Amino acid sequence: MKKILAGFALAVIFWSLFCPVASAAGEYESWNEIVDDMEYVLDEAYALYLSGDAYSAKKQVDVAYFSFYEKLGFERNVMAYVSGGRAAKVEYQFSFVKKAMGAGEAENEIRGALDALVQYLREDANQLDGKKENAAAVFVSSLLIILRDGFEAILIVSAIIAYLIKSDNKEKGGVVYGGVLAALIASVAMAIIFNMVVGAGGENQEIVEGVTVLFAVAVLFYVSNWMLGKADTVAWSGYIEGKARSSMAGGNVFSLAFAAFLAVFREGAEIILFYWALFADTRTHVNMIWAGLIVGCAALVIIYVLIRVLSVRLPLKPFFTGTGILLSVMAISFAGAGIKNLQAGNLIGVTPVNGISSVDLLGIYPTLETLVPQAVLLFIFIATFALQIKRWKAKP
Repeated sequence: MKKILAGFALAVIFWSLFCPVASAAGEYESWNEIVDDMEYVLDEAYALYLSGDAYSAKKQVDVAYFSFYEKLGFERNVMAYVSGGRAAKVEYQFSFVKKAMGAGEAENEIRGALDALVQYLREDANQLDGKKENAAAVFVSSLLIILRDGFEAILIVSAIIAYLIKSDNKEKGGVVYGGVLAALIASVAMAIIFNMVVGAGGENQEIVEGVTVLFAVAVLFYVSNWMLGKADTVAWSGYIEGKARSSMAGGNVFSLAFAAFLAVFREGAEIILFYWALFADTRTHVNMIWAGLIVGCAALVIIYVLIRVLSVRLPLKPFFTGTGILLSVMAISFAGAGIKNLQAGNLIGVTPVNGISSVDLLGIYPTLETLVPQAVLLFIFIATFALQIKRWKAKP
């Protein structure tokens, strides 16, 4: 675990010291100035729509999103200082505007959607500009970044390591840690690509992130169902005997290591980008960023140790059942996040669902494209779990 934390810290140091920064602290004096330029771009999009060129109008909306909201750190700062749900709401408003343009909605509908988007942006800019830089605020922002984005990854990794210990395969933990370290290296490389290679950002970045997360969904769901299948003591005893109580099948070890890799990789590049923006926007309390990062990492270590120690002490059935349920929940959450990335990359459409608010932590977003696959996964999980319970009851 120490190697993992050291690798992560080195990645952040490398990124903050050697990579150029694009943020509101550079070209702009305030977030409202950024919104001023975004509003101009969006007005150009409206003019293109009025001329009958809906395609170019949508592309202009993408300019406002990718070249301003995302590239200049607006989105990351909203997530850090306001909430992930708010950032998701604004992101979807961009998508709703493009959807309305593609559907040929009336001019007043398009104008209303654009005005609502600008209003959201202005509200967030006012909130960000109104925040005076102080040590406590910088510390909390840094702490929340590492806790929010690292928590899911640490849950998955700790559950997998606890499983290996529980199954008398502690020596296989090195393979999983290797997957984690590989993910950290890949995260640094991906963050560099996203920000230094022309054409690698924007839509392509969202698509890469979305595909990665959906791979993680498949692997996590497979592993969770495999663990639920071993929750029965008789089934586990047979499995152990079949493996001569000495080692796991190579495929299963690879699946566990790959699950750990994807969980960390999913969060790694995003964490680096968030800290990159935070370092860029912090002028007088840079030391508090490091303090927040260190405290956050310490908290994640405590969470890791608690899950590992407490879960290993659990009886077989509760341990495997709980771990299987946890990984299934994470898979369902990842499914929503992955599809949201593909929507931002214009690869999947957006159909709004009224009455549902974004819950970023659980990967819940108010669109049919995200909710339907999650509902299907939930149904499959419930059906599989019910079948497993029936099998347990049928055994003497």
